[in-house]
Amino acid sequence: MSIRKVGVVGAGQMGNGIAHVLVQAGYDVLLNDITQEALDKGVGNIRKNMERQVGRGKMEQADMDAALSRITTTLTLKDLGQTDLVIESATERETVKQAIFEDLVPHLQPHTILTSNTSSISITRLASRTDRPEKFMGFHFMNPVPVMQLVELIRGIATDKETFDACYEVVEKLGKTAASAEDFPAFIVNRILMPMINEAVYTLYEGVGSVTSIDTSMKLGTNHPMGPLELADFIGLDTCLAIMNVLHDGLADTKYRPCPLLTKYVEAGWLGRKTGRGFYDYRGETPVPTR
Repeated sequence: MSIRKVGVVGAGQMGNGIAHVLVQAGYDVLLNDITQEALDKGVGNIRKNMERQVGRGKMEQADMDAALSRITTTLTLKDLGQTDLVIESATERETVKQAIFEDLVPHLQPHTILTSNTSSISITRLASRTDRPEKFMGFHFMNPVPVMQLVELIRGIATDKETFDACYEVVEKLGKTAASAEDFPAFIVNRILMPMINEAVYTLYEGVGSVTSIDTSMKLGTNHPMGPLELADFIGLDTCLAIMNVLHDGLADTKYRPCPLLTKYVEAGWLGRKTGRGFYDYRGETPVPTR
């Protein structure tokens, strides 16, 4: 099938990044969120990021103008029913995602493919709550979407080949690389990454090292571009905790037990960059470790 118009649910950090790369690749995008403020902020971020690309010579002004003209916004979820592909990019909570799909399904065209940008939740389980499990799959972009080259494609138990091939074609048109993952908790990237971040939090919790020494050790000792605690702040500590809980619940192995310190930070509302504090305090000119 030919995908021309894509609906994106959620205009936050991931959603606006997904919309950005889609319109840049020539797709028409209908962006949805629950408030006009969120939509305006999302489109504003796309414009700002594209202006940065133009400034660096990675994009022509005319191409930017054409790309932005392909974005429309709506507060009405059912409007996305007229698209060929829907990419849900709401918060990483299964009940929220299920509610979105249940509201959306009655308005979809028969050929519309449903996907979720979930980083850890069962695709098979999400698909089972819709009328089209064969046309449902995981479409997991990495953050920040315009920069990162990987997209995980996750088949549910019922996903058919036509759906997978159509999504694979979209990834190729975006100029990104697809990795096919099986539908097990956290898929590939987060199955490996999140336990590393969680172990870094345990290392801090147990006093083995400070925030600075842990991040410096991993950057200089293993050539990581960003330390694990800095990366956790960038991702969002609530998202890290949610994925660790999915791993712990889904695989029933104590090695995936979330660190109590990670839970404590989330309880405090210190979720990282997006709230101004996490393992670092971002409220000043330069980030300062909070422990």
